[in-house]
Amino acid sequence: MDIRVLRYFLAVTREESISGAAESLHMTQPTLSRQLMDLEEEIGKKLLIRGNRRITLTEEGMLLRKRATEILDLVDKTEAELMAPDEAVGGDIYIGGGETDAMRLIARIATDLQKSCPQIRYHLFSGNADDVAERLDKGLLDFGILIEPADMKKYDYIRLPATDTWGLLMPKDCPLASHSVIRPEDLWELPIIASNQTMVSNEFSGWLGKDFEKLNIVATYNLVYNAALMAEEGLGYVLTLDKLVNTSGSGNLCFRPLAPKMEVHLDIVWKKYQLFSGAAERFLRTVQETFSIFSG
Repeated sequence: MDIRVLRYFLAVTREESISGAAESLHMTQPTLSRQLMDLEEEIGKKLLIRGNRRITLTEEGMLLRKRATEILDLVDKTEAELMAPDEAVGGDIYIGGGETDAMRLIARIATDLQKSCPQIRYHLFSGNADDVAERLDKGLLDFGILIEPADMKKYDYIRLPATDTWGLLMPKDCPLASHSVIRPEDLWELPIIASNQTMVSNEFSGWLGKDFEKLNIVATYNLVYNAALMAEEGLGYVLTLDKLVNTSGSGNLCFRPLAPKMEVHLDIVWKKYQLFSGAAERFLRTVQETFSIFSG
């Protein structure tokens, strides 16, 4: 049984479709289908139930998924243990993330790793959780920094030892700037500039005590820089996380936290059963060594 084909099989169980798995593996759908049929023929058991909308597993398929996961974990661990500590590792690492001050934690790891592996290059993509997840699923990113809430079914992850706080970004000369905190009733009649991340509205509905969509939302954003310019010109008030826009000194904007306090956790995630490059594998081991104490 080929290790490579086991990875293909696990990709299909993760994506629940041949086409989705083929895209993430960067191979054609007919080639992947042939590999899976050969696997079923080799085992002598039907592993997949091919439905109209998604693929499900037979009992034998569920058993193979469990055993294949164990086998590949052992293979990956053995390869890591056999890698010489002083082996030169180089290559590209692709990291995507939402705007968050917690990216500093990742930057510190990258900086430390660069000292021992100077041939590693980092490529950064900025976007909200939806943008990052889409690129992860397509294999365009090795790792993502997701701001909760996020759909984690397809990913392994480590929670970062950091939280961000939601609040309101506004001009310093507006009446609301005199408040130390922003309460739900303060938002009800304001023109709001809100994140377009899919799952954020559910969180805010609970905090507001009313449907988030009933707010006067005049604009949405996926990166806060341009939203801050809109606020500075008077379009509306930006619901955003702290520490993303410089509100010190002579700037025209200020940030006020929400009350009751609304904090979010952050995770570094990667696709389950992901086959990493040497550089990405070294980066992941460093992340695990650094942060695993906080995730357990």
